[in-house]
Amino acid sequence: MSMSRRIDDFLGRRRLAMVGVSRNQRDFSRALFREFLRRGYDMVPVHPSAAEIEGRPCARSVRQIEPPVDGVLLMTPARLSYSLVEECAAAGIPRVWMYRAVGRGAVDERAVALCEEKGIAVVPGYCPWMFFEGASLVHRLHASLLKLAGKYPR
Repeated sequence: MSMSRRIDDFLGRRRLAMVGVSRNQRDFSRALFREFLRRGYDMVPVHPSAAEIEGRPCARSVRQIEPPVDGVLLMTPARLSYSLVEECAAAGIPRVWMYRAVGRGAVDERAVALCEEKGIAVVPGYCPWMFFEGASLVHRLHASLLKLAGKYPR
């Protein structure tokens, strides 16, 4: 499946989890989490020590999410991605998005390979906000820069 189709497939699901959403209300991960909620997604925050985020009860791990989600967005450091993909595989999660705007983000090549080995549709990189219809100028600009550089997903 092309990367563009994987992105559309992931964003076409309504029940998603975000691992690594911050307790800090001003953090980018919180803003992105709120944007998913605003767009009607049934978001599950995953945080090992928070009880709730944005009024939504937190799961301590992906395995604790009930009912299961259709995909998991990793907003964590890359060094955690492999173990998180192992957890997603054990929980039967069919889609994983490893967030990246600049730098490595959550992308880890071993974790990407593990997704492929386990049959998990993986999006290794990119910021979901770029693909939302009607995204703000900043996010549209980010997408335009990737297109100019030939790095926009096809």
